[in-house]
Amino acid sequence: MMLLHAKLQEGTFPNCRKMADELEVSTKTIQRDIDFMRDRMGLPIEYDQLQFGFFYTEPVTNFPSIEVSEGEVLALFVARKALAQYKGTSFEKRLEAAFRKLTDGLKDTFSFSWTDVEEGISFRNIGATVADLEVFEEISKAVLQRRELSFSYKKLQADRFVPRRIRPYHLGCIENQWYVIGYDLERKQLRTFALPRMRQVRASSERFQRPADFSVEQLLGQSFGVFSGNGRHRIRLRFDAFAGQLVGERQWHASQKIEDTGKDEIEMTLELGSFEEIERWILSWGSHVQVLEPKELVERIRKTAGGIGDLYSPEQRRG
Repeated sequence: MMLLHAKLQEGTFPNCRKMADELEVSTKTIQRDIDFMRDRMGLPIEYDQLQFGFFYTEPVTNFPSIEVSEGEVLALFVARKALAQYKGTSFEKRLEAAFRKLTDGLKDTFSFSWTDVEEGISFRNIGATVADLEVFEEISKAVLQRRELSFSYKKLQADRFVPRRIRPYHLGCIENQWYVIGYDLERKQLRTFALPRMRQVRASSERFQRPADFSVEQLLGQSFGVFSGNGRHRIRLRFDAFAGQLVGERQWHASQKIEDTGKDEIEMTLELGSFEEIERWILSWGSHVQVLEPKELVERIRKTAGGIGDLYSPEQRRG
C-alpha cells in the first residue's frame, strides 16, 4: 500500500495488472488494497478510463498513520519479546526491521513507557533451535508458492544425508523447532522434516496443488508434538500431589482429561497416535508419575527406566 501511495503521488496511474506483476501477487490482492485505502483509510482514489490506472483526485501529502490502542501496542511488544530466542542470529536484523516499520507508523496518541515493559516482561526458551535463514526463506517460499522442494536430509540416528524431494504443504514451529510437512514424492506419503537437519535446499520450478482435504490440525491432532503416528492409543497416567498441581495448571493436549482422585493425586487421560514424544515427557517427571495404561507403554517406560537405573548401578560407577 505504501508503494501504491508513492505511485499515486507521482501521478503514474498504477493499475492492478502492473502492480501485481511488480509485487508478484495477484491482481485481486492489489484491488483489495486499493479498496481498503479508499474505503477504510479515506484516500481520494479514482480510476481514469483514459489512462487505464488509478489516481488521487486531490493532493495527499502523507500516508495515514495506523491508529491503535495502548493494549494493542503492548500486545505487539509482547510478540517482539517472544522472538528474543533469535537474538544474535541471522533472523535478528530482519525481525527488528519489521517491528521498526510497524511501530514507526503508529500515531503518538498516548503516553507509554517502553522501558517499563522491557524490564517487566521477558521470555526464556530452553532448547530452542534456529534454522539457517537461507534454508528458512527457501522453504517458506516453496510453501507459499507451492513449488516442489529438493534437499539432503539426515534422520535421527542416521550416519549420512540422503536426497529427498517433497511437495511442501506446511511450515510450522512446534516446541521451539521448525518443521516442514510435505508429501514425499518417492515414498508416496506425508512426512515431517526438521529444518536443522536439512542441507542443500532448493525450490524447483515444478508447481503443485495442495490437497483440499489437507489439515495440519487434523494431521497433528493425535500427536503430543510433531510425530502423528498411525495408531490410536488411550493413555492413562497418575501423578502425585507435587506433579499433579503442575500438570493441572497447563493444557498439554486437546484430548486431555484430568480427574482429581481425592488422594492428593490426579489422573490424566489422552488420545494419541504414537508413544514417541509422550514417553519422553513421562520420563521427565521421574517417580512423580505412573503409567496405568496401555500395557505397551507401561512396558516401554519400565524398560527405559531399567536402562537408566543400570547406568547408575555400582558396577557402572566403578567402571
